[in-house]
Amino acid sequence: MGSTGRTKQHTANPEIKKLKSQKLLSWAFFIGPAFIFYLVIMLIPVLGAGYYSFTDWNGLSQTKNLVGLDNYVEAFKNDPDFRNSLWFTLKYTAVVLVLQNVIALFLAVMIEARSRVKTFFRTVFFMPNMVSLIISAFMWTFIFTIVLPELSKYGLSILNQGWLGDADVAFYSIIIVSLWRGIGYMMIIYIAALQGVPKQLKEAAVIDGASPVQNLLRVTIPMIMHAITICVFLTLNEAFKVFDLVYGLTGGGPGRSTQVIALNIYDEAFSGNFRYGFANAKAMILFGIVLVITFFQVTIMKGKEVES
Repeated sequence: MGSTGRTKQHTANPEIKKLKSQKLLSWAFFIGPAFIFYLVIMLIPVLGAGYYSFTDWNGLSQTKNLVGLDNYVEAFKNDPDFRNSLWFTLKYTAVVLVLQNVIALFLAVMIEARSRVKTFFRTVFFMPNMVSLIISAFMWTFIFTIVLPELSKYGLSILNQGWLGDADVAFYSIIIVSLWRGIGYMMIIYIAALQGVPKQLKEAAVIDGASPVQNLLRVTIPMIMHAITICVFLTLNEAFKVFDLVYGLTGGGPGRSTQVIALNIYDEAFSGNFRYGFANAKAMILFGIVLVITFFQVTIMKGKEVES
């Protein structure tokens, strides 16, 4: 019996090793290309940016001297344009985060309740997302500078604003275009989540006397919290990185009043300054801010999700 058991165990070991090697090979085949792509496109550039942020490299010369934390200190202490762009980006992110998700959720609830026109409105609201950001900016520049001033001549004087030339109004112009383009994408995510809410729960709430608002707040929203987590994450990510839209609409003006942090980094590196190391320090600061905020956002909201 003992020898028979050892023989079976000895026979099984090569088979187990073969299965493990096949599994490892399949992982390498499917995960390997994606990992290499991530390594080359994402990880290596981030590590490179981290290194250059501690140098005085101008992006062109062969020499680069290590300057330690000088770039980081200068960004916060001696660069008011960077501080202003950081504040503007935070303000822009906060406004877009709230308005985009509230409006998208509202539209999703309204459209989901109307089955006959559901497909039509989903298509209409999603279409702006199919237009690139820079094209959207050029389209709305035409609307703000040509169409709206023309309409103001027909008794709509409120439309005669310095939509892109006034520092205060330009902020709201950027918000309008951001919402116009981004709401549809978030709305589709919310509609998909709403379709997964059991009808029995909503019907039971109605039987218990819940109003439509109470039904939404106490039944629907807790059940779609996973979608809210995703949408908030995506909104934060896109808002902090916004560049094309602002570049196309205002170029950061007037007087750098609408300069977002990504545009400030771009100007520092490529628009005459050529302080590549300093620009990378700013980029790493932005990376750190986004990383911390999204970590706490996902952690907090994940804890509020309802297990289905």
